[in-house]
Amino acid sequence: MQRIRGYKYRAYPNKKQRELFEKTFGCCRFVYNHYLDEKQRLWREWRDTLSFSKMSKDLSHTLKMNHSWLKDVDSIALVQSLRHLDRAYDNFFRKKGGYPKFKSKRYKQSYRTMKVNSNISIDGDSIILPKAGRVKIVNTRDFDGRIISATVSRTSSGRYYISLQVEEEYEALPNAGGQIGLDAGLKSLYTTSDSDIYPNPKTLSFHEKRLKRLQRSFSRKQKGSNNREKARQRLAREHEKVSDIRNDIQHKITHKLASENQVVCIEDLDVRGMMRDRHLAKSISDASWGELYRKLEYKVKDHGGMLIKVPRTYASSQICSCCGRKEPKVKDLSVRKWKCPSCGTEHERDVNAANNILKKGLEMFAS
Repeated sequence: MQRIRGYKYRAYPNKKQRELFEKTFGCCRFVYNHYLDEKQRLWREWRDTLSFSKMSKDLSHTLKMNHSWLKDVDSIALVQSLRHLDRAYDNFFRKKGGYPKFKSKRYKQSYRTMKVNSNISIDGDSIILPKAGRVKIVNTRDFDGRIISATVSRTSSGRYYISLQVEEEYEALPNAGGQIGLDAGLKSLYTTSDSDIYPNPKTLSFHEKRLKRLQRSFSRKQKGSNNREKARQRLAREHEKVSDIRNDIQHKITHKLASENQVVCIEDLDVRGMMRDRHLAKSISDASWGELYRKLEYKVKDHGGMLIKVPRTYASSQICSCCGRKEPKVKDLSVRKWKCPSCGTEHERDVNAANNILKKGLEMFAS
C-alpha cells in the first residue's frame, strides 16, 4: 500500500541561501496578491474571473516582462502560489474555508516547489533545492520513497524548515491490541477507561508571565527601530517555545496510546463551538484538544488501529457505567464524584465518562 507523507527538517541555510529564500518568499507573495487583486477587480467591474491557466499564461508573458526580478527565483514556486490562490477560491466556494486574504510580509513565510527530474533530493545532512543548491539540515528521519515536492518555511523567530512530501510504501506498525476510552478535560488533559489520569501541563499558563513581560517590552520600542525587531524576535521565540513544548507532550502521549491500543474511543468534541465561551476559551486553547486528536487519529491509523468518535450528544458523564442508569444531577460540572442510586457504585466523574465512551464506541463498531 502506498501513501503520501511529509518529512520536516530544521534547515541552516548560509547567508546567500537566506537571501534567496527571502526573495522567493517576497516574489511568491507578490504574485499571489497581484492576481488576488486582479480577480477581485474583474469580479467588481465585469462579474468575471481568472482561471488558473489564464493566470499562469499572464505570469509568463506579461508579469515577468514588467518585473524582471521575478526571473531570479524558482519559477515553479511562482506557479505554485497561483495554484494556492486557485485552491483558496475553490475551498471558499465549497464552504471549506473563508474568503482568500492578501498575504503579509510579517509572521511565518513559506513557498512550495515541485520536483522535476532530479532538482530536489536529500543527501545525508543536506537537501538539494532549485536555485538554492545544497542546504544544510538536521537529518533526524530517513525514508525510502519518491519525493514529490518541497516546502521551505521561515518562522516568526527566524528559524528555517524544509518539508518534503514523499510517496512511499506503507506497512502498519504493531500495537499491543488494547481497547481504551478517553475523556478530555481541563484539570486533567485526559482520563482513560483504565483510570489513568494525565495532568494538563498548562503550557501557556506556565509561560504567560514571561510572555506578558516580553509583549510590554515590544510595545514600548519605537516602530521601525532595530530594538523593536529584536524585541519582536524574543517574543516570537517564547511563543514558539510554548508551541514546541505542547507539541512534544502531545507526540509522546499519542504515540503511547497508538502503540498500546487497537481501538481508541474518543468524544467528538465541538472545540470551535466551545471556544466561544469567553470564560474557558484560553484554557481550551491551551489544552489544544483538536491538535491532540488530530495527531492521535493519524498515529492510530499508522499502527493499524481504529479511532472511533462517539457523538457529542451522548451523555457520557451522566450514565452509570455499571447499570446504565442516567442521573441528570451529574450534569452539574462541580459534581466530581457521585453514587449511583440504582446499583450503589461510586464513580469518579471522568473515569466513568471514559468507560461509557469506550462502551459506546465498541457498540458503534459492532453495529
